[in-house]
Amino acid sequence: MIVVAIDIGGTFTDLIGFDAEQNRFVEAKSLTTPSQLTRGIIDCIRKSGLDAGAIDELIHGSTIAINTLIERKGARTGLIVTRGTRDVYIIGRGNRPEAYNLLFHKHRPLVDRHLSREAQERLLASGDVHEKLQAASIEDACEKLKAAGVEAVAVSFLHSYANPEHERQAGAIVRAALPGTYVSLSHEILREYREFERTSTTVVNAYIGPKVGGYVKSLKQDLGAVGFDGDLAIMRSNGGVMTPEVATDRPVAMMESGPVGGIIASARVGQALGFANVISFDMGGTTAKASLIRDGEPTMAPGYYVGGYASGHPVMLPMIDVVEVGAGGGSIAWIDEIGALKVGPQSAGADPGPICYRGGGTEPTITDANVVLGRLDPDNFLGGQMKLDSEGAARGINEKIAAPLKMGLTAAAQAILDISVSTMSLAVREVSVKKGFDPRDFVLVAAGGAGPLHIAAVARELHVPKVIVPLFPSHFSALGMLLADERHDFIRTFYGDLTGIDFAALVTTHAEMVREATSGLRHKDSAEQQIHLDLRYVGQEFTLQVPVTLEQLKSADRQGIRQAFDALYEHRYAHHSPDEPVEMVNIRLAVIGKRPRLQFPSLTACASAKPVRERQVYLSDPAKPVACPVYDRPSLGAGARIAGPALVQEHGTTTVLFEHDACEVAPSGELVITIGDAA
Repeated sequence: MIVVAIDIGGTFTDLIGFDAEQNRFVEAKSLTTPSQLTRGIIDCIRKSGLDAGAIDELIHGSTIAINTLIERKGARTGLIVTRGTRDVYIIGRGNRPEAYNLLFHKHRPLVDRHLSREAQERLLASGDVHEKLQAASIEDACEKLKAAGVEAVAVSFLHSYANPEHERQAGAIVRAALPGTYVSLSHEILREYREFERTSTTVVNAYIGPKVGGYVKSLKQDLGAVGFDGDLAIMRSNGGVMTPEVATDRPVAMMESGPVGGIIASARVGQALGFANVISFDMGGTTAKASLIRDGEPTMAPGYYVGGYASGHPVMLPMIDVVEVGAGGGSIAWIDEIGALKVGPQSAGADPGPICYRGGGTEPTITDANVVLGRLDPDNFLGGQMKLDSEGAARGINEKIAAPLKMGLTAAAQAILDISVSTMSLAVREVSVKKGFDPRDFVLVAAGGAGPLHIAAVARELHVPKVIVPLFPSHFSALGMLLADERHDFIRTFYGDLTGIDFAALVTTHAEMVREATSGLRHKDSAEQQIHLDLRYVGQEFTLQVPVTLEQLKSADRQGIRQAFDALYEHRYAHHSPDEPVEMVNIRLAVIGKRPRLQFPSLTACASAKPVRERQVYLSDPAKPVACPVYDRPSLGAGARIAGPALVQEHGTTTVLFEHDACEVAPSGELVITIGDAA
């Protein structure tokens, strides 16, 4: 059996595959081809040496969904809403997160007001019909939207989360009147109250639907053209995989399909090495991402704002909680109007890329700084497949940064790295300290092509004592996709005081959600469930997700559920109010179809570690290079020990060890690094 995962990043497209019969990995990497993403995928398959026809399953993660939204290159979209609610989506929320920002602006709607049409219908919050749907109003809306040339239509009726019948009727009319138009119905995307967020999520799904759906279709065709006829799965933002059909219907579920693969892999690696609490740190070519994993499970968020909380688009679907900052290998160093050095968030990306890539880039980047400091070997990048231009990198940093700031070349390069490390440390603090966790109690897992280069410095900044550099760090998101299970998340608003909740009705609702969730699973026989209730004190606006069991629901265990809520509230906010009434808002269900576990090979034991060469490298002092031994990672056996300062090179990345750092190779091949002065 051969399983392959392919991850498209901002700079590189990564492939990793595992041949279970031969007990071996294959890997490949090529530059991302933004104008035709599938070309980079086919290039990777060709470079890997695999026969596409022999691949049994291919899992794919891509940034196409989020890029389509951020770049506003989606379909011309129309919106049909309940009469009287036409401006809910445009108005959004009335809060102003940046009170003193004179240039503040709210979200820019994806649907112009003249493309938002009203339907005659009305439901009550209970789901009861107040006014029947008038089919003529839908037909009239379709006529006007057709004349406007829309390619997609979103339908979001008031209180359809409680009763979706009117939306179903409207959807049938729209599909008949506008054949070939992409249609999104809010109850099929998100059955949760909050009209603005539900409408926004539905509009985003419709807006990106035609392009993402077309991409998935072309991907299947292009893979078929090279002989692939196995199962294709798409990575989704919640850390699971889904079929291409589900991805086409709900493309909004794959907004962060690329980064979450590395988080899944971090959780598995941590557990395998005896560390249940880890922080995943992934630094690629464009961004750096951090996510917290506690007790072996990634932290989930109920949704997020694409483009930022202040002016972004709410997408309220469960996803792995990721904090992302503009500090990747391709992030550009620049000087602002007052003469301060900045790094990112602008990125050189894959085209033209950093100066040292010889792709026409002219702006100095973090990668260029690493080349200047000797941390990257210009003659051994990507295993020697790509020769770096060290002179060009030095010239670019000198002209754009060092000379204007009257600094030495290596001092300027070190300053670029220092700023980027501070930025990345803030991302780690965001997922840990802000959530009530001390990062010193966790282990950092480094991934991405640039992660191992900077992880020891980030750990020092945060006083984290231990770091893991896993196998295939530059392909780690793809590796995580090999390990991911199928997963579908559903939510239903079920509002009421906890003491008066009808648990029999709640169990019935749960059963309906299970039927819906399992209908799209390939691995039904191994499916598991995770149930959460959204609870809050009466009078509060926001909720906490409290894990419960099906047995608790069936036995109406109000006391146990209340105690779990109080304990979670105490942990999050350091206080709780046991005498205050609690109410329930939503029930959440995750159904997980367990895929067969891959049995990866172990390393041969070999305690000795011999460097292959020595190189002058600038580490802590930009004025004084260090004679640094360089080790070849594939030659290291289990139990091998390395003392810093040192470099460990492999295909795709280099691990930097500072003075007093100690590294040991685990039996399964991971580098376990003890940070010398983290305490």
